[in-house]
Amino acid sequence: MSSVSIAGLPGIPLQSLIDVFLQMFFVSLRIGAFLISSPFFGSQMVPLQVRIVFSVVLGLFVATQVQLPDISILTSFLVIPLLLQELSIGLCAGLTLTIIFASVGLAGEKIAATSGLSFAVQVDPSGGGQSPVLAQMLTLFLLVIFFALNGHMLVLAIMINSYTLAPIGEPLVYQLMVQAGIDAAGLMFAFAASIMLPIVAVLFIINLAIGIITKSAPQLNLFSFGFPITILSVFVLLVFSVTPIAWAFADLLENIMLILTALTEGMGDG
Repeated sequence: MSSVSIAGLPGIPLQSLIDVFLQMFFVSLRIGAFLISSPFFGSQMVPLQVRIVFSVVLGLFVATQVQLPDISILTSFLVIPLLLQELSIGLCAGLTLTIIFASVGLAGEKIAATSGLSFAVQVDPSGGGQSPVLAQMLTLFLLVIFFALNGHMLVLAIMINSYTLAPIGEPLVYQLMVQAGIDAAGLMFAFAASIMLPIVAVLFIINLAIGIITKSAPQLNLFSFGFPITILSVFVLLVFSVTPIAWAFADLLENIMLILTALTEGMGDG
């Protein structure tokens, strides 16, 4: 236990101030790594300065609730494995969340490719690359559901609670980090398929009907007749699928919380 208490911060000696800053910086590593690697908090939509300030503020809160590492450890080479351990916990949780969130973009890309909307791309504000507009619409829809259901508060509460379940410096079960990534990847493909398959199946039937019509009436050009019908059909399908997709997103968020909770609870059993 450190001799300097964060609760007594206003009355500490000036020579101990650097020690306190070092301890708070170390405590904020886990939550900072999570914010950098998570879907919304780590995107380019959020400025880097905001992420740094947010991680420091959360680190201050956590520092008043947990046992701080001794300053003699933080000023020696023993801090290197502890630093890597804290970063691995935050990055694993954030990347797990990112992998699961990518399922929506994957479903949107496949729907856009089937309907002929894959040419409509724009710069993705979260990653900086280019992706179909339909994939970005579904991703933004998931973010709206995520914040509407207080998912951001739940994931932050899970990360703050991880300091109690997996204390700083305690041995961890690193196999659970690999298992969390595998579970997140499986959930990504399963959820993308569940969103994509109903719409793609209806589009397949529509394309089959258009093919039969253009075969029987060759004067009906595929691009002047079939292409507008396919694009119009996918918009109609998406409008009628808003409510089922919203409920599916809520189930996805519930699975995210279960995976993150199992990850943080199991890591501390090492």
